[in-house]
Amino acid sequence: MKLKRLTQPLVRDAGKLRPATWEEALTRAAAGIAREVQAHGPRAFGIFSCSKATNEVNYVAQKVIRGAVGSNNIDSCNRT
Repeated sequence: MKLKRLTQPLVRDAGKLRPATWEEALTRAAAGIAREVQAHGPRAFGIFSCSKATNEVNYVAQKVIRGAVGSNNIDSCNRT
């Protein structure tokens, strides 16, 4: 059985997934994050990074969550 990989983003409309452009998918994701931060504050949002990622990737992740969202809730599971 050969697994199929996603080659484009999917968005949910009326409970069903449909193909979308990257611009639409990222715009929806950003709007959803902004909506939750507006409703519940920046501490309601967090991000998980990977302990196997490079220091540079983890650095960018923490800069994004702190700078764009205003949250210090970041974990990269480095203690495992």
